[in-house]
Amino acid sequence: MSYTIAEIAKSLGAEAAGDTSLVIARAAEPQSAGQDDLALAIDPKYAEGLADGSARAAMLWPGADWQALGLKAAIFPARPRYAMSGMTRMLDQGQGFAKGVHPSAIIDPTAVLGDDVSVGPLAIVSAGARIGNGSVIGPHAFVGVDVVLGEQAYLREHVSIGARVTIGARCILQPGARIGGDGFSFVTAEPSTVESARKTLGDQGEASAQPWIRIHSLGSVTIGNDVEIGMGCTIDCGTIRNTTIGDDTKLDNQVHLGHNVSIGSNCLICGQVGIAGSARIGNNVVMAGQVGVNDNIFVGDGVIAGGGTKLMSNVPAGRTMLGYPATQMDKQVEQYKALRRLPRMLREVAELRKAVFKSGQDG
Repeated sequence: MSYTIAEIAKSLGAEAAGDTSLVIARAAEPQSAGQDDLALAIDPKYAEGLADGSARAAMLWPGADWQALGLKAAIFPARPRYAMSGMTRMLDQGQGFAKGVHPSAIIDPTAVLGDDVSVGPLAIVSAGARIGNGSVIGPHAFVGVDVVLGEQAYLREHVSIGARVTIGARCILQPGARIGGDGFSFVTAEPSTVESARKTLGDQGEASAQPWIRIHSLGSVTIGNDVEIGMGCTIDCGTIRNTTIGDDTKLDNQVHLGHNVSIGSNCLICGQVGIAGSARIGNNVVMAGQVGVNDNIFVGDGVIAGGGTKLMSNVPAGRTMLGYPATQMDKQVEQYKALRRLPRMLREVAELRKAVFKSGQDG
């Protein structure tokens, strides 16, 4: 798979200069780029690495002096990082999954496969499943009973999808994603120690230890269009209603969604985020790594939560949150600065006390 500089620039809607007939086979970082590579020096701080490589062409920032950098050709996208999306899509060689249904795959006779569907080695498609046109089911993937996959869904190896899950068009599920396991929902015959502690914020009262009894998951999972699910993500079924993810939302690796969670559209959920049962997340929400969300709370549209933040109560739309427990980011930073000053202030207070005590003795 190779393209000329002119072809890449046209696809990106970007300007190009120099010998635009140069053929590019792959993208590379400047310091390791070869003669047939497109060096990605999209910021002046990366351009220094061009001297250590042998690239003839590069993607540069607008206004860069490409000739002074010793290049024969250059591409100048208006927004370089955004252009990375289109460029990497062109040069992506994919996973090499073969077309068609592998002989070792198990397809239930009642399953319906659309046109141009590929099913990899040892994959299983269960009874009543419906697979949209152009979808890819990778090796060792499992598609449960009555699952619906939209067109051009892309399931990598070892993906598992439980019964009655619905996944929209053009969704990408990375290796080891697990969709549609039972929710973590248990109850005791009498009020539990946890219920007592919640009421009193600490005192368990007279509640005694009891066995935990399973509440079965009667709901499933509904995922919208153009959603991406990272490696090792686990998404629980709802107890009664479905757990839901809106269109265009992206989940990083090892994200966990508890039962009944609802996530809106166009959200970005980073690695190791955990969202507890029945939490509702609005649209355009960004959660950095290891954010934790309490059960049964609402996080409004456009909220941004910094890394490691713990959201314990409802968050209004548009807030930027940080810390444990979460507060608005500017207040959290102010509190942190005050905490850093505290030891010095205590020493100063101690010195003042000494001075006052000594002054009283002298009087």
